[in-house]
Amino acid sequence: MLSKREAFFKNEPPTAKFDPTTRDKLDHKMDKEKENGHPETSGKAPKELDGYVGFANLPNQVYRKSVKRGFEFTLMVVGQSGLGKSTLINTLFLTDLYSADYPGPSYRIKKTVQVETTQVLLKEGGVQLRLTVVDTPGFGDAVDNSNCWQPVTDYIDSKYEEYLNAESRVNRKTMPDNRVHCCLYFITPSGHGLKPLDVEFMKRLHDKVNIIPMIAKADTMTPDECREFKKTILNEIAQHKIKIYEFPECDDEEENKLQKKLKDRVPFAVVGSNTLVSVGGKTVRARQYPWGIVEVENLEHNDFLALRNMLVRTHLHDLKDVTNNVHYENYRYNKLASVATKGKEKAVGSKELNLETAEDEDSGEKYYSVFFSLHKYGI
Repeated sequence: MLSKREAFFKNEPPTAKFDPTTRDKLDHKMDKEKENGHPETSGKAPKELDGYVGFANLPNQVYRKSVKRGFEFTLMVVGQSGLGKSTLINTLFLTDLYSADYPGPSYRIKKTVQVETTQVLLKEGGVQLRLTVVDTPGFGDAVDNSNCWQPVTDYIDSKYEEYLNAESRVNRKTMPDNRVHCCLYFITPSGHGLKPLDVEFMKRLHDKVNIIPMIAKADTMTPDECREFKKTILNEIAQHKIKIYEFPECDDEEENKLQKKLKDRVPFAVVGSNTLVSVGGKTVRARQYPWGIVEVENLEHNDFLALRNMLVRTHLHDLKDVTNNVHYENYRYNKLASVATKGKEKAVGSKELNLETAEDEDSGEKYYSVFFSLHKYGI
C-alpha cells in the first residue's frame, strides 16, 4: 500500500482547474441545492416546526459578527497621469484621501513605474471599512513603456504569496487580506479605441485581478461620441479575448434588471470632481463650464453613480469572492503544483524521502507546509 507521501507524488499535477467561466455554473448549482434542500435530504419536504426554536436568528448573528470585525477592501487604480484618478477616488468615498498636504501620486510623477498604497479607515452607519488604494504613478508616462506592467503584476503576486504563507502557518488567527480585489483601469478619452498599451496591460492582468475598464474625463466627449467609443472598446476587448469583470447571474428578476442596466454602461464613462456647486438650491459635486454644469452624481451626465453603486453597494462582496475563489485559487494551485513537481523530481533518485534528507536539502519545513495545505484543500 502506498504511503500518503508516495501517493501524493505518484501522478503529474494537472493544469489549473479553476476557470472564471465556471463560477456562474457553480453558483447556480449551489442555489438550486439550497432551494431543493441538502443533496442527502433531497426529495424530503422541509418540516414545519410547532414552535419557535431560534435558528432563524442565525443571519443576525452573522451580521453582528461581521460588523464587529469590520471589512477590508483593496482597490487598484491604473492609468496615465492627468486622467483624474485621485479626484475620482476622493469623489467615490466622499473623503479627501489625497489632499494638499498629501497630493495624489499623479502629482509625484516618477521616471519609472512604482506601486504606492494609501490606507484609510472609513466609518458609515456603524460599519467600518479598511480601504487600501493602490496607485501606480509613472504608468504609461515614459517614452518606452516596455514591461511597465511588471511592477503591477509583481505587486499582485506578492500579496497572493503573503496570503498563502499566512494560510500555511501554524497560527492563523491574524490573516489580513491585502489582496487586490478590483482594478479600475482608466482609458484615455481619445475616441479612437484602445491603445496597444491598454490591450497588453489588460491581457497581462485579466487572470490575476478583476478588471473594470473606465473612460476617464467623459465630459470631454459628446453623448454620441461616448456611445460610439464604448462600442469600439467592447469590440476590441472581445477581439483580443480580454476577460473583464463579469456580473454574476441572478435568479431574481428584479436583480437581473439591475444587472442589465449596469452591464449596458460598461465601460463606465465617469467624471470626478472635488468642487461643490449649488444647483437648484442643492449643493452637489459638479464641474462648472461657461456653457453649463456637469453633475457628477447624475446618470444623465455620466456613469459615476452606477460605478459607485456597483463597486460599493451591490458587488463589493462579489468582487472579493471572485478574487478569493478564482484568481487566488489559480495562483495557489499553480504555486503548490510547481512545488509538488520539484519534490517529485527530488524523490526520483531514492525510494523513500525521509525527513532528515529533506532538512539537509533545506526543504523539509516547506515540504510539510505545502503537503498539509494540499491535504486541507483536497488536492
